[in-house]
Amino acid sequence: MADRRHHCDVAIIGAGPAGLSAARAAASHGARVMLIDPQPVPGGQVWRNDVRHGAPGPARALQRELAAAGVPTLMQSEVAGHAGKRLFVRSGQVAVTVDYGSLVLATGARELLLPFPGWTLPGVTGAGGAQALAKQGGPMRGKRVLVAGSGPLLLAAADTLRRHGARVLGIHEQASMRALSMFTAGLWRWPGKAVQAARLRRSLWRVPYHAGSHVLRALGDERLRAVELRIGGRTATVECDQLACGFGLVPNIELAQAVGCALGGGPHAHVLVDRWQGSSVESVFAAGEACGIGGLDCAVAEGAIAGHAAAGRHEAARALLPRRARARRFATALNRRFALHDGLRALAEPDTIVCRCEDVRLSALSACAPGREAKLLTRCGMGACQGRICGSALAELGGATRDGFRPPIFPVPLEVLAGFGGGLPTDLSQEL
Repeated sequence: MADRRHHCDVAIIGAGPAGLSAARAAASHGARVMLIDPQPVPGGQVWRNDVRHGAPGPARALQRELAAAGVPTLMQSEVAGHAGKRLFVRSGQVAVTVDYGSLVLATGARELLLPFPGWTLPGVTGAGGAQALAKQGGPMRGKRVLVAGSGPLLLAAADTLRRHGARVLGIHEQASMRALSMFTAGLWRWPGKAVQAARLRRSLWRVPYHAGSHVLRALGDERLRAVELRIGGRTATVECDQLACGFGLVPNIELAQAVGCALGGGPHAHVLVDRWQGSSVESVFAAGEACGIGGLDCAVAEGAIAGHAAAGRHEAARALLPRRARARRFATALNRRFALHDGLRALAEPDTIVCRCEDVRLSALSACAPGREAKLLTRCGMGACQGRICGSALAELGGATRDGFRPPIFPVPLEVLAGFGGGLPTDLSQEL
């Protein structure tokens, strides 16, 4: 889009399942809707376009509906700041402003990566990261890949890697067999989830699946060569080319905090919302993983509720409340059975790098109080990712809440900041 100033009734940040569902719901009432997302193609992580297999059917259907409704998108765009009812957006290398009536935050989540010896070696990625690389055309054919961590994402990632030609050596789930059995026994309440799980296991029937198993360390010099694992009561070393290791997801709440939304939920905070997905800030709604990790069905239901409510059509939103409640019950069961055990929080050794951007080791952080003092004395969390990786890890390791965010929400070139001109909020103008 060539215009640098936009006006809409409903602005939606995030074009994953929650954002797309919100856009469809709001547009169905004639609202002028705009979607903003950092990826080149709508879909988010769950519905990410696959260069070999395309996007999932539901994603394609939603995209066609929105195209037919004339909903404009700002792709490859990130919100740098916010003032009043105006968003300051970096769209490529162009400064764009978006004035809105209502705002829907569908910012999704990111992987929780916990530090362990060797986790910074080339060849070690998150499970979701490996899945995204495969979908985007990364070379996977013939690679020996080990998948480890926790949660259903491990199965989805392994299946994607297998379909792209990788040789998946094994899946190592930290949750115990007892926890998995109890979770599986309760799936009769959600038949669709049971069918989905069965399909994944059937496609991966040749891949060994180990419960009560987790990574101890990654081994190698210039790159990953092998992984040392705890499997039950024994230790094993497996040679591999890639380790895909993720310990679940944490909500992306930086933009919500910048807007002023109330947060809750302990170390991995989420946006607090009412029954209409409304936040503590008037005319600002949130949906999907930003409100707590809930999965695809929850994101779709909450996105639709938020879209209807943002357009002022609460009766349409009301019909979706039972669907949301059902999806959230599944999320609660999932999070309880796949809760991380304490041993994973003790994997890092004193010389293990915790902040990859600034090469800060665990020993340097041990002498500092969490938060501001650690940042000032070690620069932990002050690199390119702005603490999105190490901040979440430290919150899990020590229980400290992720906070201290300041604009710009994402790193922005000075020429883009200058391009916003008059009206730039004080916290952003100070960067110039």
